[in-house]
Amino acid sequence: MKSKILWVFAAFSCAWSSALLAQQKIEMKLAYFVGDQHAMSQWLVRWSEQLEKGSGGRIAVKRFPSAQMGPTPQHYDFARTGQADVSWFLHGGTPGRFPLTELINLPFMVGSAEIGMKVLNDRELRARYLDAEHKGVRVLMLFTHQPGGPHTTRKAIRTLEDFKGLRLRFASPTVRDFVQALGAAPVGVQPTDIADQLQKGTLDGAFMDYGGAGIAFKLGGTVKYSTELYAYVTSFGLAMNEDFWNKLPPDLKKLVSDSVTGKETEIGRAWDALDVPGKKFLVDGGMEPIRFSAADDARVRKIGAEVSEARVKELEGKGLPARAVYDTMRALAAKHSKTSKSFWN
Repeated sequence: MKSKILWVFAAFSCAWSSALLAQQKIEMKLAYFVGDQHAMSQWLVRWSEQLEKGSGGRIAVKRFPSAQMGPTPQHYDFARTGQADVSWFLHGGTPGRFPLTELINLPFMVGSAEIGMKVLNDRELRARYLDAEHKGVRVLMLFTHQPGGPHTTRKAIRTLEDFKGLRLRFASPTVRDFVQALGAAPVGVQPTDIADQLQKGTLDGAFMDYGGAGIAFKLGGTVKYSTELYAYVTSFGLAMNEDFWNKLPPDLKKLVSDSVTGKETEIGRAWDALDVPGKKFLVDGGMEPIRFSAADDARVRKIGAEVSEARVKELEGKGLPARAVYDTMRALAAKHSKTSKSFWN
């Protein structure tokens, strides 16, 4: 009889503890390096508010925007180490750490953010190759911005030859190789320093999307020329600390998972939609948009293909399955381009 009473008491205590765990308030520290005007910052605010509401107030999000927690290159490790519970980070901020994921940044890989996000979040691609590169975190979602090109302050890029000698900011190693192959001098600059270095003249320009240049980093009046190549995208990730994930009760794990599942079209189209207003901000500040001739466009695409092939061979030489990932990304991009927006059409 006594043992039965003890068993009932233990079961009751376990149930009571579980109930308390399920109802306790959980603070979630969310770090990201862009300011409030950035589209992703606004999405992250909405996303965190949805988690708070959907959890009935059990999740309380404390946001650290504008690199308040620390420099851009450290944001991935903020989530990995637990300094942040969730972090939005730039893959190119830590060169060489995500070589397979960064293949999405190769020239002319995808024609829109919508396509890029559908490619990167393909379930099989992530399960076989990409998530494994993101050690120590739980990947919630992967992102790209809409395709971009060079924006310059003093010299217009009207032909391929005009790239020669220009100091242009790049966002990742794959973009760096492309900039160099075009004849320019690639310069690594963190996103928060771009405007300042353009204004000081230590940079002649930056490879960037219209949304980033016109809205996120407010380069209207600074940028005088934009060459519309729509040549590359940059990749980002949203990651959660593994220990933080593990301590969430099942219903909150489901809430978090549901909040980032099947959102590629919604977020990708929102990012692509920044192209028009971003361009307008620059034009209103005196920027001249430029399009290459068909001949120069073909030459740029040929250089891009050569850069891509060299990068794939380099990674294969290091024992990485780069060819398989590259071919898979290309096939997925071709598939999704049939039903998604593309700036190349």
